[in-house]
Amino acid sequence: MKLATLAYVRRDDCTLMMHRNKKVADMHEGKWNGLGGKFEAGETPEACLQREVYEESGLHVKQAHLKGFITFPDFDGADDWYTFVYLVTDFSGTLKASAEGDLHWIPTRDLLKLNVWEGDRIFLPWLDEDKFFSARFAYQAGVLQTHEVVFY
Repeated sequence: MKLATLAYVRRDDCTLMMHRNKKVADMHEGKWNGLGGKFEAGETPEACLQREVYEESGLHVKQAHLKGFITFPDFDGADDWYTFVYLVTDFSGTLKASAEGDLHWIPTRDLLKLNVWEGDRIFLPWLDEDKFFSARFAYQAGVLQTHEVVFY
């Protein structure tokens, strides 16, 4: 089991996205993702969020909203991933280069035009809703098989 955070940093009408094109043997290679990654021992979701956003972008999270929770069973062929999904609405710092991919501010209305995971096309619009979601996205060989969601 892996615990992770996934952050969508917003500025005006744009969302910071990473084009995963630098890391060797990256299961996300060629995809566009938000920022985030695995928890370190003893971390809270908020600490993981802050650390991962800083490590991947150089930005310091000042305000984040927990929008939902996603379960990805057997996502990497070995582990179930449990992911806390955040919308970051206030931050400071200067964008830096990332070792995992190229960072770009994308107009939020254009996110679904990017090469994102199929499940992302489903949950990205939920970030703008005024409710919390708990979802499950089941992939097999990189292809979405099923999904389910409960809104609170």
